[in-house]
Amino acid sequence: MHHHCFSESMTDSNLVGAQAMRKSRKTKASSHFQRLASRSLLAVGVLFSLTACAAPSSDLASSSSAAQPQKGEKFSYAWLKGYARQLATKPYESHQGEMPESLKGLDWDDYQEIQFNKDAALWKDEKSEFRTGLFHLGLGFDTPIHMNELENGQSTPIPYMPSEFNYGKSKVKGEDLPKDLGFAGFRMQFATDWQRDVVAFLGASYFRAVGSEMQYGLSARGLAIDTAMPHPEEFPVFTDFWLEKPKPGSDVVTVYALMDSPSVTGAYRFDMSPGEPFKMKVDSAIYPRKSVERLGVAPMTSMFMVGENDRRTNYDWRAEIHDSDGLAMQTGNGEWIWRPLSNPANLQFNAYSDENPKGFGLLQRDRNFDHYQDDGVFYEKRPSLWIEPIGNWGKGSVQLVEIPTLDETFDNIVAFWNPEAPVKAGQELLYSYNMYWGSHPPVQSNRARVVDTFTGIGGVIGKKRQYYSKRFVVDFAGGSLAMLGQDTKVKAVITSSDGRVEIESARPLHSIDGYRAMFDLVPPSGKDATKPINLRVYLEANGQPLSETWQYQWTPPAEKDRELHNAGHLK
Repeated sequence: MHHHCFSESMTDSNLVGAQAMRKSRKTKASSHFQRLASRSLLAVGVLFSLTACAAPSSDLASSSSAAQPQKGEKFSYAWLKGYARQLATKPYESHQGEMPESLKGLDWDDYQEIQFNKDAALWKDEKSEFRTGLFHLGLGFDTPIHMNELENGQSTPIPYMPSEFNYGKSKVKGEDLPKDLGFAGFRMQFATDWQRDVVAFLGASYFRAVGSEMQYGLSARGLAIDTAMPHPEEFPVFTDFWLEKPKPGSDVVTVYALMDSPSVTGAYRFDMSPGEPFKMKVDSAIYPRKSVERLGVAPMTSMFMVGENDRRTNYDWRAEIHDSDGLAMQTGNGEWIWRPLSNPANLQFNAYSDENPKGFGLLQRDRNFDHYQDDGVFYEKRPSLWIEPIGNWGKGSVQLVEIPTLDETFDNIVAFWNPEAPVKAGQELLYSYNMYWGSHPPVQSNRARVVDTFTGIGGVIGKKRQYYSKRFVVDFAGGSLAMLGQDTKVKAVITSSDGRVEIESARPLHSIDGYRAMFDLVPPSGKDATKPINLRVYLEANGQPLSETWQYQWTPPAEKDRELHNAGHLK
């Protein structure tokens, strides 16, 4: 269902690539390659096969001729949109694998040997705050991507030059490769640190960025098509890039991209500014070739294996392993929602209906090293990603996909906006939004926020359990909670789609200047015994809400698996 076209690692600093941008631990290269291959398939009851990462082809474009304005015609975003619209009327052709055999046969160790020469970086000798390096084709990156430099509206192709790469011990002879080979993607550094990347685009339409902690984590995509459907997911590809030369001293760089796939074409503009947070303004124009059943706008991809609320895979010595711990939403009517992520036993799909959402994102709220104890990959430093729609997006839903995983090198979380209106051939779909990558989202509720979610078996300590129940503990902090007087009565408003709620309470938690809501849920029996249950909790006082809304989905165990865990001395 979810194939990552990013690579495992590309640099010795902050490791650009699917999991390597996230994993800096020293691991055997052979196991890196195995993990890359293992992510290519996902079994969740249905086997979702991969759609090839491919380049466009038609009488407009081919593997040997990139998309370019006509002679004397200037490049502009308007031109790119027109090109993409016209391309959508042509049959789609894949150019996957159109590269020499010497690159197809590389193993992971060989591919790691091929490194871009940083002395050849674009804009290195200019008065620019940015430098750009390029990724070489090879291994799983087997579709040529066209790169161009843009200055004053003039587009100049960036040729492949073997002298700009170091081939190490890879046995690849650069001088034997074709001059029109193409590239796999690009990466950028900022003037604050020429060694570590701030953003990278590599594989399909995947890209990543970092905030001030310079730590890669979750990734984003240009578009998602038919995610978590009972047929293969489609992965649109950025086939052509235009890198606009930044003005001297400017901290903003602009990149344009052409998207192509069997179902859609698209034109994208990224205005990017590093910092805390790293900000991207994205303008996109999508042109469907045919109807799309599930379109994912502003998609994000992350990893959640084990956390304080979900310890299904608790065999690792670390208490928490995740790039993101929750989906945050600010709805069109202003409600703030926090949905903790989970690693379910079976695929979970949830859609949260909304109209003109104010924002949503996958966040890493827990930024305490002590909770992870990982001094190799530093999960507490993973950036959050907040999407801020520009203009009215209309009716639709924020959709969340949670996929079972037994390994932290597999990204198993996807979130995106899905428009309610059907997507049909011949349309022009325009979406603009801001993306913020950093330690904290740029906006958050002025009410109390969820800081922890714990789960375990229910019941009363010291008393023998007569039936099974699940304990939920939700800690809130911030907002006006620290200002509450001793006589203020705080209530946890709890709703459940099924089962019976009992032993509920809300009491001060002075260690965080907040409140703890706690309750047990007794699941139903019979035919609905294992049906997912949706839960909602928020705090109120004097009939007024004090906190954001905690939402959760829990799937009860089968009745035969509902262990009571009673000690022998209890009567």
